[in-house]
Amino acid sequence: MPIIHLIGLNHRTAQVEIREKFTLTEFTAPETWPFLCHKRSISSVQNKLAVKESLILSTCNRVEMIVVYDGDYEDLLKVWCEVRGADINELRACMYHYEDEDAIRHLFRVASSLDSLVLGEPQILGQLKAAYRLSVQAGHAGLLINRLLHKAFSVAKRVRSETAVASSAVSISYAAVELAKRIFDNMGENKALLLGAGEMAELAAMHLMNGGIKELKIVNRTFARAEELARKIGGEAFSFEVLEECLADTDIMISSTGAMEAIIRPDLMQRVMQKRKKRPMFLIDIAMPRDIDPAVNNLDNVYVYDIDDLKEVVEENLANRKQEATKAGQIVDEEVKAFEFWRGSLTLKPTILDIENKGNKIAEEEVAKTLKNLEHLGINNAELHDVLEKMAHAIVKKCHHAPLEFLHNSYKHHNGEQNTGIVRNILKLDG
Repeated sequence: MPIIHLIGLNHRTAQVEIREKFTLTEFTAPETWPFLCHKRSISSVQNKLAVKESLILSTCNRVEMIVVYDGDYEDLLKVWCEVRGADINELRACMYHYEDEDAIRHLFRVASSLDSLVLGEPQILGQLKAAYRLSVQAGHAGLLINRLLHKAFSVAKRVRSETAVASSAVSISYAAVELAKRIFDNMGENKALLLGAGEMAELAAMHLMNGGIKELKIVNRTFARAEELARKIGGEAFSFEVLEECLADTDIMISSTGAMEAIIRPDLMQRVMQKRKKRPMFLIDIAMPRDIDPAVNNLDNVYVYDIDDLKEVVEENLANRKQEATKAGQIVDEEVKAFEFWRGSLTLKPTILDIENKGNKIAEEEVAKTLKNLEHLGINNAELHDVLEKMAHAIVKKCHHAPLEFLHNSYKHHNGEQNTGIVRNILKLDG
């Protein structure tokens, strides 16, 4: 049976500068793929290894390869280092290697976001689907990777539907947007403003856009940075000088600047609320130090939440996710067993065909003998031949039921190859 190798490094085993050194994002096109498919000629390409199937997952937090290959996995490491021009000893110091059942389990955990930096985050499944598409385009997704990846996607779906591992916010930016979604039933009817354009603001912007916000404005002291973020996520940039006008046309503001003192003060918000004709407004301050003067919360129809309000929710939700991750792990284990049974049964197919072919041959020989023996009685017609043939094949099929069931059960208990050999010897399938 071909060996499934999974080799990689991630946020737990390697610092960001190491992950950057071994990234493979530029090696996922057919012409730059590190490995050659075993069906292709390797004479024209140097420093590449012919493998049966392969898939490359390269993100900011992990670089992993799934490779169906019967040779030494050290060869895979050499190819990885050759295409990156990197030291193999540096890779060995921070990589992991799984085979077969352990590789399958790791992949299912990755797809289900049980191995992510943020437990339960949804992005990894999309990244894995994109990696699978690239593997298909490169001609490296065969029987095993096709089946394995589709099973990984269904496992992830089952984990999300049967557990609450991804149901709660576990980052401050995500929690801020989840709070906004609770406040407004339909975010497609509301407008949001981001004050600041740093990393926290960018994460909040992505969550707002994914939440279907009607309109997103970005205000930053450095207008070029606001423009850059707006281009990246699809919002609209405004200069800091028009902050008051932007606030007046905003239902939700998320603030995350690096200012050392409050930017949003009561006098500013009084003018804003007059322009809004007292329509409610929600301000979420995820900056440290805070961007919003606490006194703003005393104004009518202005609701302010700060980072401490959100932290408690995040910590509680993270604990809930970890508890749900135990249930998710049990689902993964079930699905690994099911996949391994299917994979083991692949080696059973030639034996099944041999049993059926030998049985059919015996049935046909015995029918022919019986008809010949009946010739002296003057009985020889097509109708009788059909009746005898059906009966003979039915008897053979019933006789084969027990050995076939025995073989199927053997693969469930991980001794299929040994028992397949026993059955082949008993039935003399190898002559």
